[in-house]
Amino acid sequence: MNQDQVINDTRDWVVKAVIGLNLCPFAKAVHVNERIRYVVSDATEPEALLKDLARELLALNRADPEQVDTTLLIHPGVLTDFLDFNDFLDAADALVEELKLDGILQIADFHPDYQFEGSEPGDIANYSNRSPYPTLHLLREDSIERAVESMPDTASIYENNLETLDKLGHEGWAALGLKRQG
Repeated sequence: MNQDQVINDTRDWVVKAVIGLNLCPFAKAVHVNERIRYVVSDATEPEALLKDLARELLALNRADPEQVDTTLLIHPGVLTDFLDFNDFLDAADALVEELKLDGILQIADFHPDYQFEGSEPGDIANYSNRSPYPTLHLLREDSIERAVESMPDTASIYENNLETLDKLGHEGWAALGLKRQG
C-alpha cells in the first residue's frame, strides 16, 4: 500500500470529518499549526505493530510539543478486523505502562469498522470513531488537560457528535467523499 496515499486519505478524514464536522473541537489547532505527525506502519502482525507503537510513543515523548503534539499511527496491514483491533488495545495500554508513560501519553483508537459497545454496526454514531484505516492516536495528557480547561463543557462533545451525525446521516457522510469507511 502506498504510504503517501494512506497519509493523504487520513489527512483528508481529519480535515473533512474530524475538523469539518467538529467531532473533536481540539483537532483544528494542532492541524493548522502542523503539529500532527502521520506515521504509516508496514506491520502485518500485531507484534510488529507493538514495536512500531513503542518507537512512536518514545518519539512523541521526546519531541518538542511545539513541533509534534500528537501522532497518528496508521496501520493498514494489520488488525483490519475490528474485534482483533479492539483486543489489541489492551496490549497497547499495557505498553504505555511498561514504558512508564502512563499519565504522560494515552492512546485513542479509530477503525474503519468501529462499533461502540451495544450499538448496531450501521449506527451512524459509530462514524465518530471511523477512520479510513486502523489508527492509533497517541496523545499527550497535558495537551488534553489544557484543551479540557479551555472548553467549559467537554461532556457535551459526545452528545454534539451524535446530533451532528444524526443530522448528517449516512448519505451526508458519503457526500464527504472520504475513502470508504466501514
